[in-house]
Amino acid sequence: MHLPHGVDGEWIKQLVAEQLITMKTKRGFQRLEWQKIRERNEALDCRVYARAAAWIAGADRWTEMMWRDLEQQVGAPPEIEDDQRANIDVAADGIAGRVRRAPKRRDRRVFRSSYLG
Repeated sequence: MHLPHGVDGEWIKQLVAEQLITMKTKRGFQRLEWQKIRERNEALDCRVYARAAAWIAGADRWTEMMWRDLEQQVGAPPEIEDDQRANIDVAADGIAGRVRRAPKRRDRRVFRSSYLG
């Protein structure tokens, strides 16, 4: 999870305000239950709602191209990956003559079943 810059401690405490514990039922079976360890958890609730909304919108199935188009629409600066950042740092130090770019990611392979057509 990436946290935004400048987050205060209260927001982080709210984000981790619940923990998953194992409880035993009356019959002796185990079940998992979320238990609050802090009183306030609004940041966690907002994060869960935002994640659910993204899933409903289909963000889990978006391609890199769709994310780039969305970034261009909102005017976000392009994100620099860690590999590219390291290459830029090396070039800035004068050790390398040019910046090496990270290899492009291969598209995900899709397998289609012949079942039902």
